[in-house]
Order: sequence, then C-alpha cells, then structure tokens
Amino acid sequence: MQWTLVIPLKPLSRAKSRLSDTAGDGVRPGLALAFAQDTVAAALSCTAVADVVVVTDDERAARELTALGARILPDTPASGLNAALAHGAAAVREMRPRTPVAALNADLPALRPAELAAVLGAAGEFPRAFLADAAGVGTTLLAAAGDHELTPAFGLDSRNRHRASGAAELPLAEVDSVRQDVDTGHDLRAALALGVGPYTAALSAGLLIPES
Repeated sequence: MQWTLVIPLKPLSRAKSRLSDTAGDGVRPGLALAFAQDTVAAALSCTAVADVVVVTDDERAARELTALGARILPDTPASGLNAALAHGAAAVREMRPRTPVAALNADLPALRPAELAAVLGAAGEFPRAFLADAAGVGTTLLAAAGDHELTPAFGLDSRNRHRASGAAELPLAEVDSVRQDVDTGHDLRAALALGVGPYTAALSAGLLIPES
C-alpha cells in the first residue's frame, strides 16, 4: 500500500514558541524549518510513501520543501491545524479518490524511513489508526484508508480524542523516531539522542539544550 502524507506547517515566525528556553526568536524559525526538512526528506525516502503534501502559507518553507520533492498546498482555511489537515486530505482525494492518506507532524527530525514504513504498514490494517507521541498524550500520525475520512483531532490530549473518534491506536514498539516530536528543549535532546537528520543537526550544534 502506498500512502500520501499530509504535513501541516504553520508560518515559521510563529512556530515552536515552547523552544524559547533553547532557541531565541532569531533561531526558532530556522529550527522549525530544519525539523520539517528532515521530516519531509525521511518521509519521501520511505518505501510506503507515494508522495508528501505540505500544507503551509510560509513562502520560505514552501520553497525549501518543494526543493526536497514535497508538493505545497496553501492553507486556504487558515483555521488551525485540524482544518489544514482536513483541507490537505480533501485535496489529495479530489485528485486521487480512495487514496490512503496519513497526517504526519512536521517536527519529527529523527524520523527513520523504515520505522515510518512499519507504522504505515500496521495502520493499513484498520479503517483509521493513529500513533501516540513519545509523551503518551499527543499524536504524531493519523492514517485513514481510502474509503474513510481522516477526521483529524490534533491538539490538547489528542491521543484520547483520536481514540474516542474510533481510530485504532497502534501499540508498536521500536518506532521511537516516529513518536519523537519536538516542542521543548527536553524533546530536542531526546531527538538528538535518537539521531536527527542533517538540517536539524547543523542548526542545533550550537544550542544550549536544557537537561529537563
């Protein structure tokens, strides 16, 4: 099964505010872009992924991610994360009906293509399925088979929200790189321990990353 991934990315100037203890205002936009670049590059290298659609209105991000091979879709709803994901999934299905679609976070700089393939393979066994984040509270991936709507419910306590929506939780081990999103300095340290991609590695080299 070949999946189309939909990755939402807010304007870089407003991204990753919780990394203020680690990166200043002048650094955070570039760091958010680096996370997205490493995420997209790894996703496009995954054997289970046919293509990647990034929903964003950020011109710099659009330019850099297009260069990696992603397709860019403007965030026409401009109504937050879930609206952007629903918009992206609908656009994919309009072009290719019944395409399996998965929403993926843009802040997975340690993402491994083989681990992503394992998650998507497991997700293909269900109408809708999701993977909880490393903290066990949020969600990093939500997948929907070709005859089901994505129905994203990201945000506060999204693990429970996706479970309540009827999506199957994927109890996979050894897919840490797909779970480890980055919102805080602690998260970034955990991602670095897993081994991040080249864009994040270059930008994080000079940062003072808190222990907790």
